[in-house]
Amino acid sequence: MTCPICRKESDPQYRPFCSKRCADIDLGRWLTGAYAIPAEEEDTPAPTDPTQPRRH
Repeated sequence: MTCPICRKESDPQYRPFCSKRCADIDLGRWLTGAYAIPAEEEDTPAPTDPTQPRRH
């Protein structure tokens, strides 16, 4: 298995990484939001105004 950060052979002690440095780089990416799963924004209904008629 290769390290997902630098592509060197992984070390069983830090698997799947090759070293603590690469593991820390990966953790930093998670903490700063560099890794994100794209999501579709939900359509939020507009707040209802009781003075306006309802639309169907």
